[in-house]
Amino acid sequence: MAGLKIGIIGAGSAVFSMKIISDLCKFPNLSDSHVVLMDIDRVRVENVLILAKELASYFNSKLTFSIVDTIKEVVDGADFVINTAMAGGHGYLDLVRSIGEKHGYYRGIDAQNYNFVSDYLNLTNWNQFTLFLKIARTIEKYSPNAWYLQAANPVFEGTTLVSTQTGIKMVGFCHGHYAVEILANYLGVKEYEWQVGGVNHGIWLTKFSTKDGKDLYGKLNELSEKINFDEFKPTNPFDDQLSPVAWDMYKMYGLFPIGDTVRNSTWKYHRNLQTKIKWYGSPWGGADSELGWKWYVEQLTQVVNVMDMFAKMVKNGTKIDKLRTGTPVDDYLKEILSDKLSGEQHIPFINSIVSKTPARFVVNVLNNGKITNIDNDVAVEICATVCGEEFKFEETLIPKRVVNWYLKPRILLAKQALDAFLNKDVKLISDILERDPRTQSSEQVEKLITELYPIVIKNMKQIEEQV
Repeated sequence: MAGLKIGIIGAGSAVFSMKIISDLCKFPNLSDSHVVLMDIDRVRVENVLILAKELASYFNSKLTFSIVDTIKEVVDGADFVINTAMAGGHGYLDLVRSIGEKHGYYRGIDAQNYNFVSDYLNLTNWNQFTLFLKIARTIEKYSPNAWYLQAANPVFEGTTLVSTQTGIKMVGFCHGHYAVEILANYLGVKEYEWQVGGVNHGIWLTKFSTKDGKDLYGKLNELSEKINFDEFKPTNPFDDQLSPVAWDMYKMYGLFPIGDTVRNSTWKYHRNLQTKIKWYGSPWGGADSELGWKWYVEQLTQVVNVMDMFAKMVKNGTKIDKLRTGTPVDDYLKEILSDKLSGEQHIPFINSIVSKTPARFVVNVLNNGKITNIDNDVAVEICATVCGEEFKFEETLIPKRVVNWYLKPRILLAKQALDAFLNKDVKLISDILERDPRTQSSEQVEKLITELYPIVIKNMKQIEEQV
C-alpha cells in the first residue's frame, strides 16, 4: 500500500517525532507516505518540520510533510493517527501537583496506590481524557477506517476510555517491556524467550527462559537471596529495573515487575523522599520523587533547547549528520541516523498492518477475555503477533497473587477515575480521597476540591473548545 497519510498529534515533541520519521524512512513500502504534523506550539512543530525534511533527505526517502492547525485536518483522510500530545504540558502537571501538596498530598493527589508515575495523571487529567475522546470521535466521523495509535499517557485509562466509548480501531503502545533486556543482561543471557502481561505500567514477566526452554526464573531466585540492596547505585532516576523495590515486589508477588511497573507500586515505597531513596536508590529516590522529576524536566529542557538549535543550524545549511553538541543528545542523533529501528513500535506496527508482514508486538487493547482473570472492559497490555489487521494474542497466565493484590486494585482506580471523568462528578473524586492514607479530615478534602477542580474543569473546557 503506497501513499499513506499518517498524522502525529503532539508532533512538537521532537525526540519522539524524529524517531517516528526515522523509522518510516527505514521501511521502503512506507517511505512515500505523507506525514501531517500538529502541535499547539507552532514554533516547536515548525522546527520538527525542518528536521524531519532533512532526516528524510538523509535517507533518500520520498516522505512528504505538512503542518496543520486542527484535529480535523490531521484526521480527515488519514490511515493512521498517532497521539503523543500532553494537554497542558508539564506546566499543568506541576500546577495540579503543587495544589495537591499544598493540601497535604505528597507528590499530588494522582500519586495513589499503584499509580505513582508523575506524568500518568488519572484523577486530574480530565483535559487529557477530553483530548483523547475528541481525537477518537473525529476519527469516527471523518476517517472511520483509520487506526488510532495511543502513545500519550495515561495509556491504560486512555485505551480503555476510547475503546469503550467509541467504535474505532485503536491500539496503545508503551516501551516499558524493553526492560526485560536489562534482566537478561544481568543474568548474562543473550538469547532468550520472554512474555509480559498485565495493564500498562503494570506488566509482569510471565515467561522467561533460554531458547532451549530452560526457565530463567531459577537464576533470578538464586540472585534474589544474595543481593545487597545497599550496593544499588542508579545511573539516573529511571534506572530502577534492578532496584531494591523491583526485587521486593518480585518476592511479594511471585513475578518480576517490568518497566514502569516498578514505579507503580504501593505506599510502602513512596511515603516520603527518604522512603523513596531507600527503595529507588540515592541520590534521587526514583523518577517520581521531587529530585528525580526535577532531573527529568531539566534533561528534557536541555534536549528541547538543543533540538531547537539543531533546527536553526539545519535551516542555515548544516547537514543533519554534521550536527554535534558534545552532549548525550549526540547519541540520540546517532541513533536516528543509524540503520536500526528506534524501538518505538508504531511504525513497525503500521508496516505489519499495511504489508501483512507478521511481527510481534506488546499492545494495549480491550481485554475481552484475552487475560481470563481480568475484567473484560479494561485495556490490557499483552503480547500479540500482528499480520494485516489480524491479531494473534498469546495465551497469558497471571497468578492470582498478582491479579488480586496488584492488578485488581489498579484496575479499580482506573475505573473510578474514568467514572468520575465521564460523569464530571467531583463527589466521586472526594470519595477516592477520603480513602487516601494522606487524608486527615473531610475538611482537607473539601478545601482541595474547591481549589483544584475549577482549574481541572477550566482546562477540560479549553480542550473541548479547540478546533
